[in-house]
Amino acid sequence: MAGPFGATSTTDDVLQGVDLSGKRILVTGVSAGLGVETARALAAHGAQVVGAARDLDKARAATAGIPNLALIELDLASLKSVRAAADALVAKGETFDVVIANAGVMATPFGKTADGFETQFGTNHLGHFVFVNRIASLIKPGGRLVNLSSSGHRFSDVDLDDPNFDRTPYAEFVAYGRSKTANILFAVEFDRRHKARGVRAAAVHPGGIQTELGRYMSQEVRDALLASVAAQSAATGAPAFTWKTIPQGAATSVWAGVVAPADQVGGLYCEDCHVAEPAENPELRAGVRAYALDPDRAKALWAKSEEMVGETF
Repeated sequence: MAGPFGATSTTDDVLQGVDLSGKRILVTGVSAGLGVETARALAAHGAQVVGAARDLDKARAATAGIPNLALIELDLASLKSVRAAADALVAKGETFDVVIANAGVMATPFGKTADGFETQFGTNHLGHFVFVNRIASLIKPGGRLVNLSSSGHRFSDVDLDDPNFDRTPYAEFVAYGRSKTANILFAVEFDRRHKARGVRAAAVHPGGIQTELGRYMSQEVRDALLASVAAQSAATGAPAFTWKTIPQGAATSVWAGVVAPADQVGGLYCEDCHVAEPAENPELRAGVRAYALDPDRAKALWAKSEEMVGETF
């Protein structure tokens, strides 16, 4: 059953009665927060889960007790690590039913990845772009890719002329917005390229959750962000913002990955366990910006990403 579910639905709610025995699912970022809960919920319903993490010791501690879970090392801020992880999976040749690109960073100070990319764009988008494309042949017909994006995509469109802030003054939430828009556009173009063989892709916003993702934000920045959200809610008459629990935050990922009909979510952006509505009003907290679903923009980002990583897919 694909619904009705909503903002307060948990992973256990959306997976109630779902048997994932025989399914093999890859989840990145299983050392904390949403990644751990996503892996737990899927494994609890019979799936064999492969969890990817930069820090394997931390991931082992975080996932202790989860059955049917294997761990692999993956540092998305290093293309050497990304390629090694992908190559090892391809060499094994075991296929996946779903890949959930969950890992990411948020609002980091200005920095560069090992390959010289701006930290958030390089980690959140380019690392997953290379990893997922290198293992794309392992995703079975009928399989899916789920990219974790964010309502933060509304902070900014991608900047294909200056992706690394070489000429643009750096702002942490602009950079985050660019990377989260890129996550959606990557899903749009991946879906277009693979749907003929029955593989679909979607992007999801998990909601506002207090996890390690916010570890780079000072209390001052956090307070300012929450004040801004409260003001938006008041201005639009929307319900007051409330934090989601981690099981509620991971619900949309598993819903889009294994519950919702593929044609319902393919090439789209989902939130609160449903497909998001278009929303151009900057005061609205929900919805998706048109630029994040623009197919021409998605193709252009794909080409720019290939150019940046020096690899064609």
